[in-house]
Amino acid sequence: MEAVRGLLVPGILPEKCFHEFFVHFNLLEVVCLKILLSKVLGIGIIVGSILVKVPQIIKIVRSGTAEGLSFNSVLLELLALTGTMVYSITRGFNFSAWGEVLFLIIQTLIIGFLIQHLGGRTAWGTLLLGIYFTVVAILLSPVTPMAVITGLQAFNMPAVIISRLIQAVTNYKNGHTGQLSAVTVALLFLGSLARIFTSIQETGDLLMSLTYVVSSTCNGVILGQLLYYWNVSSVDKKKKTR
Repeated sequence: MEAVRGLLVPGILPEKCFHEFFVHFNLLEVVCLKILLSKVLGIGIIVGSILVKVPQIIKIVRSGTAEGLSFNSVLLELLALTGTMVYSITRGFNFSAWGEVLFLIIQTLIIGFLIQHLGGRTAWGTLLLGIYFTVVAILLSPVTPMAVITGLQAFNMPAVIISRLIQAVTNYKNGHTGQLSAVTVALLFLGSLARIFTSIQETGDLLMSLTYVVSSTCNGVILGQLLYYWNVSSVDKKKKTR
């Protein structure tokens, strides 16, 4: 029993819930069930996020082109993700409440670099990485006021909306979704949807919860476009315009 307790307390379950489940065998205690569900979902989202954009990266590398992907959209997404990460760290939130953002940032940076590299602008891609890590270091340093961090998190909602809108308009103008990965978009939609519950449960932070509501809605729009243009490729579109 002590071994089980060591694995679950306090990372996954508080002491009170451990006693409810394993001592009193009260498996229907609602508050503890919510805590457990939130933790399991959070860990699942983090594990899934390690590979969530890998299908997108593989698709770009295999095709040798980033056609259909908006670099401006990637930059805005990166800004939104960074705002959430910095805000969560400075507010002291548990890693299980935001950890997937770290892995999404790494993968988004790779996609941004690939868009530049495959477009013949490798130097700009390298500059992007250098500037990004410098900005993050400044944001996480004591010189940055908390008001700036909160403002950055508040800007997440318009940043996510504009980011997805740019991508949606790009898809509409192209008449196809190019190298967008259906697996990646679907996982991002499901992950942001689940994060609404976990952010409410674990952080109680309204600003963070609203950000995930907006993110889920916008990801749903892109997913809808992917389904709509499912059988349309860039080659098919070019043939029709000839």
